[in-house]
Amino acid sequence: MMPTSSHSTVLTLAEGAMVVEFRRRNFTPLDDVLGCLRDSIPKLIRSSLHCCLERHGISRLPENPDGSSKRGKSAATAIG
Repeated sequence: MMPTSSHSTVLTLAEGAMVVEFRRRNFTPLDDVLGCLRDSIPKLIRSSLHCCLERHGISRLPENPDGSSKRGKSAATAIG
């Protein structure tokens, strides 16, 4: 016996949409999203934030949002 639709018991639809849009635009980690949105959504807690992002399929950040790698080869140096 499962519910017919998945929804948050803590966040309203508007608050959930705000969380999802913030995450999609900024690609910030979960704790940073929580810190930024805590002022505008006072009842937001880490677990409800994580459940909301999981429900919308964006709980994990992409490997490279801009497609470039931050790591490169180090410069060749002479020994001595």
